[in-house]
Amino acid sequence: MPTRRPLPPEMLLLLTAVIWGSSYSMVKTALAYYPVAGVIAIRFLLTAALLLPYWLRLPATQRAATVRVALPTSVGLLAIFLAETAGVAHTSAGKAAFLVSLCLLLTPPVEWLWLGKRPAGKLWLAAIVSLLGTWLLTGMAGGGLNQGDALMLLAALIRAFQSCLATRLTAGKGIDMLGLTAVQGMLVGAAALALGLLQPGGLPALPQQADFWLPMLFLTLCCTLFAFWAMNRALAASSPSKVALLLGSEPLWGALFAVSWLGEPLAASGWLGGLMIAGAALWLAWPARPLAAS
Repeated sequence: MPTRRPLPPEMLLLLTAVIWGSSYSMVKTALAYYPVAGVIAIRFLLTAALLLPYWLRLPATQRAATVRVALPTSVGLLAIFLAETAGVAHTSAGKAAFLVSLCLLLTPPVEWLWLGKRPAGKLWLAAIVSLLGTWLLTGMAGGGLNQGDALMLLAALIRAFQSCLATRLTAGKGIDMLGLTAVQGMLVGAAALALGLLQPGGLPALPQQADFWLPMLFLTLCCTLFAFWAMNRALAASSPSKVALLLGSEPLWGALFAVSWLGEPLAASGWLGGLMIAGAALWLAWPARPLAAS
């Protein structure tokens, strides 16, 4: 029987972009029922609980390796999700996806300065096309920045540094990515829970409505468990800039879900921008033709 080949990192990242694009609408729905820290805590602690049996079966050396990588990277993840989740609460889901996608332009300079890897011209061109597309997609030409927008910009900057840090700690190290996701989920979830409990009045009782738990289950199973495993695997096999650019179609999917799930309007210029973003990401992911032998 022919053996099944695993999906290449590029395809995993494009699938992750689709899933993460939907997360803004799901988070906005969940925030109507529960505070920011509580939503993050539920999402990541459920992920950790699902993956804990797998992590416990890993060899002791692998468990220790995942903890060493998870400790520093979880700090960045917590900061990203606090900024993103609070930002989504104060801006539109489509606009949030655009502002976070600014990590497309922030990651190559950070990678160059930190890791000494000069980005290729193709990466810069794809980044410019993606940025122009997201500008058209969300109609930023006629709008200003509010508190939520500023938080999304902060999340984009932290994402750029987080990608480089994760690559530096995992590349060539043989880290079990599913195990790493388990430990990251536990650390981020526990920290978010502590922050929520330390707020005046603590956290309210858990909501009972299905309209809250269905988005939370989607955020846990698809946007966290699967997407983080896929991203960690890709970061270990690719460059931070390429990872960021392949995730650049996220605003397109974010806008599509905002239109279908939340009923947010999208003009014709927005659809044009979305096609530009998706095209740039697909162009980057398309395998290069091997040079013909002379």
